[in-house]
Amino acid sequence: MLDTVQHRAQPQAGVPPNHLAQEFIETLRLAVPLMLTQLGQIAMITTDLAMIGRLGEDAVAAAALAHTVYFVSFTFGLGLTSAVSPLAAQAFGAGDVRLIRRSLRVGLWVALLISLPMMASPLYGEQILLALGQMPHSAALAQQYLNGLAWGIAPALGFIALRGMMSAVNRPQAPLWITVAAIPVNAALVYALIHGLFGLPELGLFGAGLATTLVNLGTFIAALAIAAWRKPFADYHPLARLWRIDWPLMRQLITIGAPISFSLLMEYGLFSSAALLMGLISTTAIAAHQIALQVTAVLFMVPLGIGMAATVRVGHAFGRNDPAAVRRAGLAAGVLGAALVSALTVAIVLGRYELGRLFFGSSGASAATVELTATLLVVGATFFIADGLQTIVGGALRGLNDTRMTLVFAVIGYWCVAFPVGWLLAFHTELGATGVWVGFSVGTFVYAGLLILRFRMLARRLMA
Repeated sequence: MLDTVQHRAQPQAGVPPNHLAQEFIETLRLAVPLMLTQLGQIAMITTDLAMIGRLGEDAVAAAALAHTVYFVSFTFGLGLTSAVSPLAAQAFGAGDVRLIRRSLRVGLWVALLISLPMMASPLYGEQILLALGQMPHSAALAQQYLNGLAWGIAPALGFIALRGMMSAVNRPQAPLWITVAAIPVNAALVYALIHGLFGLPELGLFGAGLATTLVNLGTFIAALAIAAWRKPFADYHPLARLWRIDWPLMRQLITIGAPISFSLLMEYGLFSSAALLMGLISTTAIAAHQIALQVTAVLFMVPLGIGMAATVRVGHAFGRNDPAAVRRAGLAAGVLGAALVSALTVAIVLGRYELGRLFFGSSGASAATVELTATLLVVGATFFIADGLQTIVGGALRGLNDTRMTLVFAVIGYWCVAFPVGWLLAFHTELGATGVWVGFSVGTFVYAGLLILRFRMLARRLMA
């Protein structure tokens, strides 16, 4: 897939770094706003759950079920729209303003077109949950939340497409400030619509979902306005001929983005199945597993931001036909990510008991759960590093439009190694819940190793 970009112009994305130290700085400058934007998204989800928690345990459980249904659909659209970033980055590196504009345009069209069938899943969430054996009361409550949440899929995906274009032209700050501004607005709107404040109707769980949809719409409109009227984005005329669908480029975007979507679903499916395995072990195992995963989700934002930056930096180099810079960008992102994730992992291991007590308290009744959470976080130390590496190297490969092999490697790492090893260690040794996480770690290291070998092979091929 390395021939998918035609290099129509000489490099015009500024003077490329010719030293590894410069590449570190440029990658970090791009990655930090992307990390913080992702953390802002986590903050909004956490705020939603905190507000819903005031409605009781049934509401929290229903929201968890609703998110499971919602994110399966949303993840597929996420992979497709995230392909805007490598396409626009390659165009920026090649100095092709028209291709930057076309990349965003097809991303926005894909966000709209894919959201229509994707809404079917959350709008029929109750039937899906009942078919999966969930309690009727919980399924009905989950449907209330999904009825409000489903309508926000299109603007959420549109925001991701706009964020990809803005990052590709080295301006990731605008999505960050939009997200930061949205956090308190989201909290106030969710609370007001749940409880009927300020003259608004009392809508309960439906209100929480509707508030999220309105915030998604607001962030999309804000990003669209900035892209249309603020420099440097306005110089690209990103909304010119927006009504035209560029079918050839859309096919290319789908070719790049569909394997990303399926790779994300492979990972999401692994974590979902792991929760089912924990349920077969004990209630303590489920609780400890969920908290350890929550810690992982927050930590994951660091390598995710670096991976997004790697897509852009590698895409720039590939777009200007600079093989040495491709290799340098991938190396800088990998080393930077490994260093940061390792430091954070050490901090988590040292504070593992405090993290467990933060969620479960320090009473004697919770001692076993705190102990198991701490054990999983120690075992997870290797998993954190491997997961960070696969995210970063996967991002670098996206910058080369190479996503099909990433999907193959995800199947191998997650489902041919991680799941069977975790199942075997959990139920055929005395490791129990710890065995599931050992399987995670082994499979993710295999996945990360395959991705590293793939990037090295492609970088060498470009140098030849």
